[in-house]
Amino acid sequence: MADKFHHETIYRGADCITKLATVSLTLCGAGALGSLLADNLARQGFRRWKVIDRDRIEEHNVGTQLYGESEVGAWKVEALRGRLFRAVGFEIEAVAKELTERNARSLLKGSGIVLDTFDNSAARKLVQEQCRSAGLPCLHAGLFADYAEVIWDEHYRVPRDVGGDVCDYPLARNLVLMAVGVASEALVQFVLDGTKRDWSVTLGDFAIRELEVR
Repeated sequence: MADKFHHETIYRGADCITKLATVSLTLCGAGALGSLLADNLARQGFRRWKVIDRDRIEEHNVGTQLYGESEVGAWKVEALRGRLFRAVGFEIEAVAKELTERNARSLLKGSGIVLDTFDNSAARKLVQEQCRSAGLPCLHAGLFADYAEVIWDEHYRVPRDVGGDVCDYPLARNLVLMAVGVASEALVQFVLDGTKRDWSVTLGDFAIRELEVR
């Protein structure tokens, strides 16, 4: 009987799926990118997870994030833990806390790879500083209007925050899904062969381009 990773195994090979299962991922942010990225990667065979996010699910999250209307009010990390367990039978470590200067070192300790999908500059800077200090590989993924970036930390510059209500900004679900696919493949390639590739995604012209880094 075929298992839940049957198609992915045929595509990548059994040894590759076994390798993905050994990697310890720490996901920073369980919003639009984070929640859908976790779901996608778990269905590809990543089994070892810690997810850090301080927020509860709000109604405006339903359109662009993994969560449903019945989960409004729940902690994002707890809802994500339940969804991943129901989907693939994996337990994740859910951390419903804000990442701060005081706890960043302890929360990121033991990570194999860090995935940064936070939506504010201060948190992204903390992730970057701690990963560089600890020598941890870190993949940053971010969105703005119809543009997304997926960048490994060596070439990443923390962007400035956009003014106004952090929850009131244009965001197309299709851009989120495109960015999730690109980030997933960038991570898988790194795990399997050590390659780090940076990407940009634009919805307006439906383009995915490798970034030229100087």
